[in-house]
Amino acid sequence: MDLLNIIALAIALAMDAFAVAIATGVRLKRVSLRQFFRLAWHFGLFQAMMPVMGWAAGLTVRASIERYDHWVAFGLLAFVGINMIREAFKMEEDARQKQDPTRGLTLVMLSVATSIDALAVGLTISMLQVSIWLPALVIGLVAGVFTVVGLHLGKSVGSAERLSPMAGVLGGVVLLAIGVKILIEHKALGFLF
Repeated sequence: MDLLNIIALAIALAMDAFAVAIATGVRLKRVSLRQFFRLAWHFGLFQAMMPVMGWAAGLTVRASIERYDHWVAFGLLAFVGINMIREAFKMEEDARQKQDPTRGLTLVMLSVATSIDALAVGLTISMLQVSIWLPALVIGLVAGVFTVVGLHLGKSVGSAERLSPMAGVLGGVVLLAIGVKILIEHKALGFLF
């Protein structure tokens, strides 16, 4: 696996983190350096760890993981997205600040949800009998950079006064859309189409 393929793979895997970072920036409107670091660090770390975990698991658990990984990702994204939409309708400012998506369990859930596809990539890389260390490093770094860019873009959109009331709704809808996209990509909604 050459570096160009690894970078292309890393960019593809970083798209969910990028979209979630935009939604988070829209939701927060003002993003501190600490929040930038926390989200980028966690998204990058989880994106780097998941392929290593998938690679280590190898072929023995592949069938078990592939059967439900998309549902786990959808469930986590839907839970966070619905909470963001619910919070958007609350008018108390301190209620919004308590639900900072760059902290606590929400941060962990978003990190897992945006990186679960990387687990399958790690399984695939193990089948190719390729070392995982360079791909994992590149995947993590690209996800971190895309997260920072996404947060900045989302923050710019979220700080616009006319968009502020619906920023939380927009962020929640984006998370739900990413979850549905994951289900469609895994053909888990085949009965609808």
